[in-house]
Amino acid sequence: MADITFRKEDFIQDDRRYKVEIDSSVGKGVDLIVEREDGNGEYEVIQAEIIRSADEKIFVAWSEPFNGRVVSDEYRQL
Repeated sequence: MADITFRKEDFIQDDRRYKVEIDSSVGKGVDLIVEREDGNGEYEVIQAEIIRSADEKIFVAWSEPFNGRVVSDEYRQL
């Protein structure tokens, strides 16, 4: 499984938050880690909401758009 990278521009705003659709090939939702890129180009783990829709789409939701990535913890080395 590859990391899924997204940019601020990829987010869409709904009534109360921003969300970005991610490819479901990265994982099923429970095993996903969301990381936000900081000003130095490094990543920090955040507790973003992961939403699964009825039609099997996966979204990352946050209060503001950000550059980041989603990885599966199955392959993450801590």
